[in-house]
Amino acid sequence: MLLNCSPGSETEVISEVGSISGVTEVNGVLGKYDVFVKISAENPDEMEMKVAQIRKIKMLSSYTLPVVYGQGGTIDSEIN
Repeated sequence: MLLNCSPGSETEVISEVGSISGVTEVNGVLGKYDVFVKISAENPDEMEMKVAQIRKIKMLSSYTLPVVYGQGGTIDSEIN
């Protein structure tokens, strides 16, 4: 997930996102977005719940969610 946040709130956003269960990586980045978030979930419903938690953070101004299904999961083993 790529996040934009209010100016100066990056550290607080990173801390808050990092405390969410299933967030496996969160880092500040330079460029179009402010924060990179990597989320792990067992199924689409669980992913949706985690994304909803992140979206509730007040300091976010926008976000995008590029999803990669199957990396290291059951879909990979079904294809092979």
